[in-house]
Parts: sequence; structure tokens; C-alpha cells
Amino acid sequence: MILKALADYYDRCGTLPAKGLEEKEIGFLIVLSSDGHFVRFEDCRTDKDHACRYMVKKHIGRSSAAVANYLYDNSAYVLGYSEKNTGKEELYFNTFREKIESIADTFPHDDDLYAVRIFYKNSREAILDVISQDPLWEDIKKNLSKKFSIFSFKIEGNLKIVAEKKEILQLETEINSDTRSLCLISGLYGIPVETTTSTMIPGSQATAKLVAFQVNSGYDSYGKTKCENAPISEDAEFKYTTALNTMLQKGSRNKFSLSNRTFAFWASSNNEASMEAENSIYALLGFSEEVADDPNANIMKVRKVFESIYSGVLRTGLEDKFYILGLAPNSARIAVVYWAEEPLRDFAGRILNHFKDMEIHDTRKERKPYMGIREIISAVTLGGKVADATPNLSEAVVKSIFQGYPYPSTLYSACIRRIRAEQKVSITRAAIIKAYLNRRNKNNDIRIMLDKDNNNQGYLCGRLFAVLDKIQEEANHISSIRERYMNAASATPSAVFATILNLSTHHSEKLDEGRRINFEKLKQEIIGKMPANGFPNHLDLQDQGRFFVGYYHQRQDFFTSKKE
Repeated sequence: MILKALADYYDRCGTLPAKGLEEKEIGFLIVLSSDGHFVRFEDCRTDKDHACRYMVKKHIGRSSAAVANYLYDNSAYVLGYSEKNTGKEELYFNTFREKIESIADTFPHDDDLYAVRIFYKNSREAILDVISQDPLWEDIKKNLSKKFSIFSFKIEGNLKIVAEKKEILQLETEINSDTRSLCLISGLYGIPVETTTSTMIPGSQATAKLVAFQVNSGYDSYGKTKCENAPISEDAEFKYTTALNTMLQKGSRNKFSLSNRTFAFWASSNNEASMEAENSIYALLGFSEEVADDPNANIMKVRKVFESIYSGVLRTGLEDKFYILGLAPNSARIAVVYWAEEPLRDFAGRILNHFKDMEIHDTRKERKPYMGIREIISAVTLGGKVADATPNLSEAVVKSIFQGYPYPSTLYSACIRRIRAEQKVSITRAAIIKAYLNRRNKNNDIRIMLDKDNNNQGYLCGRLFAVLDKIQEEANHISSIRERYMNAASATPSAVFATILNLSTHHSEKLDEGRRINFEKLKQEIIGKMPANGFPNHLDLQDQGRFFVGYYHQRQDFFTSKKE
């Protein structure tokens, strides 16, 4: 199903590279004269990690055998030089030279190929000697491990590189048509691939693949080997790998990364509703840049998109689906850690539920009450570093948002731990607690803003603590009560509230009469709702969360009152 959905995405787009071609990052060009002499290196890097992309023939899927790409490759093949000095450099160089000879024989009248062919009449040693004189060579050697460290050719005075000349690209397969098999992706007969194309994600090897077969792995049957065990046609393999690699490339708005997980998402059709949904997810999840004068501009715009889809303003059909694919590096393969296929309208409803669950009162000047994945994860990690979150946590949060599952208990526990460690209840942390408890208990017990009718003991204790904290803040301009007593007050209220109420009496004496009376009324209002037997001896983990939400709500209410 995953491969079929990716292949369908290729057909849906209509703008991806044609069969046999791909966009390839090429970091360095070998500039040759028309008679095949080395002129210089040309640097094609765009930044420290990326280079210019060229439309070239699709790269070869390599195993252990030496196989050269079509007029481009790494330094071991093109120059016979490797920083690792594996001892196979001569083999790789000769393989690439033979490839050049074969292509030049096929197109004997092409002047550019003639120049490249003449260049390779020189020995490996002679080529290395001449290129080492170029001032760029030392910098090149330092970057040979980079993904962009691919070499190709350009004839001096030409605008195009040799590898992208359409007139010399052989796109037709040379495999005998008698080898056709039933493709398990398309359901059509086609020429099967022997090895599949690699797909690189952060943390994976450059040769990692989504689909791969081992030789003599114990899964062979009836004498079949490699892809014969599960035939995939060349057409289907090209479609799904091209689609996936396009979504995973730099600058794509069809992916996001959390920890060592990479998620790709796409819609099944190209109607208005599907395209709007696909274009909106990136911003909704909190990965797009904010508009300077209105931080909520993007989030509000895309929220309306999903409201329109869910309400039927943007029409969807039963066949309209939305897909999310989660990938993780795993040695020489790429592991599928998450896959979801949802009807588009249902998907829109779940997105809206997430942001409804996470919505909470915000009195900041730059109000931004909606939480994306990145904000949620950073709120529960040390130093707010999303990369430090455990992969399982990231996956669980994604499932909660996209499939409507309860928010993970690990998210809730991590949130409580960060509050205790920092004595700080941020808007995002309060929203996480609210969303977790309401979805877990299948109710809306915790509201968006201060709820004076909520008589939960944890919530009331949190409200009261906020009042005492505010009194000290106004009286002494410090928050030692919060720093010293918040953790104990949220877990064992009866052990500390008598002490901090006594402290509060002394702090109140420093306030003017009007403020002192207002705070006293508020304290008595909250205490009056507590049970007759006094403060609880212990709050369970859920009520500890309600304590922090009550604290947050009451603090926000103070600021709201000031504005009013």
C-alpha cells in the first residue's frame, strides 16, 4: 500500500522527472577544453551541505559490484581517488573509464563526449597529477564525505554540463523483454528491477533503501533470488523512489523531522481540498516561518482550510485520502515506523480536534494559542531541544494528532517533570496538560480559561497557590514561594499550604488596602470550595496536572483583569 500510494503521487504530480532521470546534487564540475585537456574545477556548492541540482540519468543502485553512473559519479570512480584509500580505486576508475568509452562509442559524433573521452586517455596517475595543481583541490579533498561530493563534466564555454544533454541520454532499457513479470505494485506486467534505488534520510547511509533484498538470506524460494521473490517493475520502482526522494529533498514542504524520525505526507488527489490540505500541514505543525506583524497569520489561515474541508465548503470525495509515512534510519535499510492512510475529511476533523484540545487562554501581546508539534516537543525537553526528544515520544505525538489517539502518557509525564524542574508553567505546558487530561478522560473538564465552577481539589489548590504567588510578587517583587514550595504544594498540599498561607498574611500587609481586600476575598472564595477536612494529603498524577493548569488559569486571569 505504501509503495502504491507513492507511485500514485508520482502520477498525480505530473511535474516530477521523467522515467530514467533524476535531479542530482553535483558539487564539482571538471571543466575541460574542447580537445579534452583539464582546465579547472568549478565549485557548484550552494552552502556547506548542499550543491546545485542537475537533471541527469538516474543513478545506479549499487551493491558490492563496481558499477559506474552515467557521466557523473563520486571521486573514486571519476578520479580514482578516495579519502579512505580502500585499494579499489583503480577498479572503480577503470569501470568509469569503460563506461565513458561505451557512451562515446554510442554517440561518436558528439563533440562533448569526444573531449571527455580524450581526457580519459590519460592514466589515473596523470589525471590525479594535473588536477592536484588546481587551487580548489585541497578544499575538495576535505569534503569528499559530503552527499554533494559528486563530479561531472563541463566543456569550457558551454552552459550545460555533459551529463544533462538530452541528446546523449539513453533512457531505454537494454533488458530482454522476455524477463517481464507481474509487478506487485501496479498489477501490470513489466521488466523487473534487480536492485532498487537508495533513499537517504538524516542518520542513514547513502545507500540505504526502502525496499531491499539480501542474497541467500533464507527467504529465497523456488530458486528465485533478489527481486524475483517480490517483483517490482522498472516503471513502478522509478515512480515510488522518485516520489519519495522528491518529498525528502531540501526545501520540501512535504516532510518534517523530529528526533531521528523523518515524516513525509501527501494527498491522494490534486483537487482543491487535497492540495490546500497538503500545503497547509507544514504551517499547522509549526514548521513554517511566522509573519513578523502577525504570528498567527499562517496558523489561522490554514486552520480555516481544515474547517472548510470538514464542513464541506471545500468538497471531498470518499476516494480522497491523506497519507503520512514515518521513516527511521536502520543500518543499510530504512525502517518504516509509522504509516497512516486517512480519508481526507476525517483527517481534517482530527487536525481540528488537536488544535481545539490544545487551545488555551493567552494574554501575551503576540497571542499564539495554537500548538504545533515542534512547540509541544520542545516544551517537554531539557533546554527546549527537539532533537533531544526520544523517537518513541515523537511518534506517539504524531499518532495523537493525525489519528485522534489519546496523547501519550510519556508526553504528560515529561511535561510534569519539566515544570517541577523549572517551576515554570508555560502556555504550551498548560495546553499539553489540558489536552492530555480532556482526551484521556473523554470530557472537557478543563476549559480554555479560568473556570470558577471547577471544584477539583488539585485545580483549586493550583488557583490558590497562584494567588499566594501573586501577593508575594506584588509585595516584594520576588517569587520565592513558587521556587521553594510549588513542587510540594502540587503533590502534598496539606504539608505546605499552612506555611505559605501564613507567609502570605505577612506579604499582604505590604499592599494597599484595596489590593489586600481583593486578594483576601479571592483566597476565601477558593478556600471555601475546599472540603471541610482541609487540604488533601496527596494529589495523584492527574490532579497534579490540574494543579498546574489551575495555577496557569489563575495567573492569566490576573493579567486579563488588568487589561479590563
